[in-house]
Amino acid sequence: MIEITGVSKSYAKGTVKAVNNLTMKIPEGEIFGFLGPNGAGKSTTIKMLIGLLKQDAGTIIMNGINILEDITSVKKIIGYVPDEPIFYDKMTGTGYMNFIADVYGVPLDIRKKRIPELSEEFLLLDSIDSVISSYSHGMKQKLGIISALLHDPEIFILDEPMVGLDPKASFILKEKMKELCDEGKTVFFSTHVMDVAERLCDTVGIISKGKLIACAPFNELRKNSGESSSTLENIFLELTDEADITTV
Repeated sequence: MIEITGVSKSYAKGTVKAVNNLTMKIPEGEIFGFLGPNGAGKSTTIKMLIGLLKQDAGTIIMNGINILEDITSVKKIIGYVPDEPIFYDKMTGTGYMNFIADVYGVPLDIRKKRIPELSEEFLLLDSIDSVISSYSHGMKQKLGIISALLHDPEIFILDEPMVGLDPKASFILKEKMKELCDEGKTVFFSTHVMDVAERLCDTVGIISKGKLIACAPFNELRKNSGESSSTLENIFLELTDEADITTV
């Protein structure tokens, strides 16, 4: 479970409020889609969730652990896929995955099973012994996803995970996210692909200018819009336009 209560984060000595009094609760077994325009505060929120940034105010609880009190324990239960994974390009895929397994303390017998299984699942098995510098962007994205799953995380956090993936790989990732939720785990991901969020997410949160302006299942958002045929894209554009107007 992810519990975010009254969280704020500012930059430029407090003059730019990237996240403003954010409160959300994402239970186990749920896929949560985090949407917002560029610069809305999505990446800042994710960086606070994984411990790369400290919030200025508020609390973040991950599976009962306060992130400011025990970040090491929190990082052990999180799998994180950034929007642009960074690798040691001279390593092979296998070498990198073993490096990540070492970081998380994955036992040798388990990694020997999970590395080939996940590599085959994400169609990367034939390339894992090649150097990463030879990988395409999509292959690197797959490597980042596999590496984030190696330690079997309880919470899976992804920042724009579909970017660079071909349709088949995107389908595989979506099925994996559903599988994790069926196991009672939590998936939190940001995306600009509205139809993916509409079809995949149990709950959608929409942020604009650092403030959460909607958080509900898609059907509830559509009901609140008053248009039974509204798409998530329509609702998103309407809500973010209204948010921009109210801040003028």
